[in-house]
Amino acid sequence: MFPRIFSPPERQSYFLFGPRGTGKSVFTGNFYRHGLFFDLLDAGVYNEFMADPARLSRRIPEGFNDWVIIDEVQKVPALLNEVHRLIESRRIRFVLTGSSARRLRRDNVNLLAGRALTCRMHPLTAAELGADFNLARALKYGHLPMACTSTDPEMFLQSYVRTYLQEEIQLEGLTRNLPAFSRFLEAASFSQGSPLNISAIARDCAVNRKVVENYFSILRDTLVSYEIPVFTKRAKRSVIQSVKFYFFDAGVFRALRPAGPYDSDAEAEGAALETLVLQEIAARNDYRRWNYGIHYWRTRQGTEVDFVLYGAHGFKAIEVKHSDRIRREDFKGLRQFKAEYPEAELIFVYSGDRRFHEGGIEIVPAEVFLREMEEFI
Repeated sequence: MFPRIFSPPERQSYFLFGPRGTGKSVFTGNFYRHGLFFDLLDAGVYNEFMADPARLSRRIPEGFNDWVIIDEVQKVPALLNEVHRLIESRRIRFVLTGSSARRLRRDNVNLLAGRALTCRMHPLTAAELGADFNLARALKYGHLPMACTSTDPEMFLQSYVRTYLQEEIQLEGLTRNLPAFSRFLEAASFSQGSPLNISAIARDCAVNRKVVENYFSILRDTLVSYEIPVFTKRAKRSVIQSVKFYFFDAGVFRALRPAGPYDSDAEAEGAALETLVLQEIAARNDYRRWNYGIHYWRTRQGTEVDFVLYGAHGFKAIEVKHSDRIRREDFKGLRQFKAEYPEAELIFVYSGDRRFHEGGIEIVPAEVFLREMEEFI
């Protein structure tokens, strides 16, 4: 097990959300060794609590003063009423893990009215991997724990995608047309790191626009995508309004993206590097509680900055380029952003190996930026 930099709340119950395979169960199993565990992926446990959620109280011994962990709590949303009662009546502390918020929101269930905090588990970070971090491998296979340890990460990722389609989508009844959803996932992979064009994706999938909108909501609710809004504060230039889309992990994106003689590997690697930077920023932002708003910036003329981090912790503009050579025009977006927002710090992340400053821009090799992110943001 890789040591995680996630620090859980010390005394208050909390939800721990995250996509399948990010390590929620392994983390809770190691961190709460003396806790009481209920895994709702276990058919026996699921059937027991589905039939009568009140059985949870009877399964917790009187005087028990450690943590109770309920894995995949969204499987039996009615359990949350019993959890609420036990927090109030017996002061029991819960960890409630989940890989989907869809059923919880759809069924309008009890989310414990602030009695439980909300945390998120991400794929591994470069810091957590330590000496095992390898940028070339990460660009191809991402940072899901099993992808980092498997002897056949490509097969693991293909299996992960199939499991996601079968378990998260089909068994949960989120869509009846699984072939159309599979086509949608492939089409969405070509939007990685780009402003979303729902109508174009609907045409590619040969389905209605409303159907595609629902498909994107499924990705959001099952926590396998990011949608990054455009930065608009005090805007002088006209900016576009579309969100920018990413699958949550570079390896999952590469597994979904077709690879053939007419598909650009260089383009896919560029999108993978952006994804790796984003997932690292998102993880550190959550784990360290920096509370950055994560945005991007793009004018209607096409000038863009990949990521804008804005909050009390700082104001950063970050451009990512999968190239070991730097051209003057690569700085165009950052310089225009600086002209509009002179308070912003500028960072250029690239695939080279030399770190230096040029005209107020900090230029950082991608491996250094990912390993030592807290120095920069």
